[in-house]
Amino acid sequence: MDATAQSGSGSGSGYHERVQQEKRSAILRAATELFLESGYDGTSLARVARVAGVSTATLFKRFPTKAALFDAIVAAHWAVGDHATEPPQPGDPRAGLSTLARRYADLIDRPEMVALFRIVIAEAPRFPELSRRHFALGKLPFFATVQAYLEAEAAAGTLHIDDAELAATHFMGMIATFCFWPRLLLVDYAPTAEAVQRELDEAVRTMLARYGPA
Repeated sequence: MDATAQSGSGSGSGYHERVQQEKRSAILRAATELFLESGYDGTSLARVARVAGVSTATLFKRFPTKAALFDAIVAAHWAVGDHATEPPQPGDPRAGLSTLARRYADLIDRPEMVALFRIVIAEAPRFPELSRRHFALGKLPFFATVQAYLEAEAAAGTLHIDDAELAATHFMGMIATFCFWPRLLLVDYAPTAEAVQRELDEAVRTMLARYGPA
């Protein structure tokens, strides 16, 4: 009987957590859509709650301010996938760079990432703190992963890098130039998987040509 009670309790706990997660996801989706449609300043938390189908009390309990809600959107968008894991082990720069290139391409290729950048760009003149929060919570952690990996390869002697920060900027820039930035302006931009992979391979080869051992 104790086992049954524990099983029922665990099942109830799991159901409750699932419902709470679904509510949170609905809030983040609604906020992203409304920020994009009406702007950050033109979107109220009450309207977000209404579109998400939750009570204002539920929303305020999770996100007491609009800034907190925006931070959660940024964190959720950049946390998808395995980009937040430890850098690849040094020793094989081609394999490590290829792994990071694929992680980054998969991360920025999603439609919701384009929507997030459009919100930040549109609201930056009036709310510059949004840009700073987006960078600090979003891109910076992934950038730090790439930089740490390049520094590890340099320490191992497999890459010759004096400025890992600059090298990481070049590497991620090559990928974003093809995979992401055109999508902000061209609604029909949709490169094939083969074209994306070719660009990733070229970015890796370029890094090896520039920083690899002679």
